[in-house]
Amino acid sequence: MGALAYPVVFSLVSIVAYWSVQPAMETLRDRLAVVRSRIARAAEQARRDPAGITLLAVTKVFPASAIREAYELGLREFGENYVQEFEKKAPEVAALAGARYHLIGHLQSNKSSRAAELFHVIQTVDSPKLARRLNEVGRPLDIMLEVKLSGEQAKSGAGPAELPVLIDAVRACPNLRLLGLMTMPPWSDDPEPSRPYFRSLRELAEKHGLPQLSMGMSHDLETAIQEGATCVRIGTALFGKRRPAPST
Repeated sequence: MGALAYPVVFSLVSIVAYWSVQPAMETLRDRLAVVRSRIARAAEQARRDPAGITLLAVTKVFPASAIREAYELGLREFGENYVQEFEKKAPEVAALAGARYHLIGHLQSNKSSRAAELFHVIQTVDSPKLARRLNEVGRPLDIMLEVKLSGEQAKSGAGPAELPVLIDAVRACPNLRLLGLMTMPPWSDDPEPSRPYFRSLRELAEKHGLPQLSMGMSHDLETAIQEGATCVRIGTALFGKRRPAPST
């Protein structure tokens, strides 16, 4: 993270130009090439190795066929928001060797057992109770702690002051491996307002000796990489705008 002392501010013109051509992309292969190029450029300008940045393909509300197509193009890390939605897709992607599935949506304690069975990574642990319930399933899991850095009522996550207790709780669970922190800043079309939240998360990770940071999405991945992201969660830039979730 030492190279982060030299942040590079990307112009809004480049972001607008990207979105102006993005709808013309006809295939996932094309869109993936653009995203990988953006990650590589951002890493180079931030003096970082792009190999240290995971591209997490967010496939929520898209069918299992989208996961299979992305897998064929070399992607191996996939993010889903809802336990019940991925539970329906899981049988169709069970044979994809090496694929790893991350839960990036809020997890209720009463769904923790099923989540621990379905996912390899839970990025939204926000309480000792949830950590203990995941541990009780007895399956090895990689864990990230969701941190709430904004005052938005709709956002989930532990407050910065709660992290020491939460970190101790996770580290006391033998089946859980603590990787780092994740956050979701308030939405803005402009990537710059996300920067203070990304920077705060990095500072918290450094304070607590945690190496990984899950932050940044399609519109602000460059800013996230400048501030130290090791995992960027990309949905729209790969798969297009999401369709409304089917009613149940």
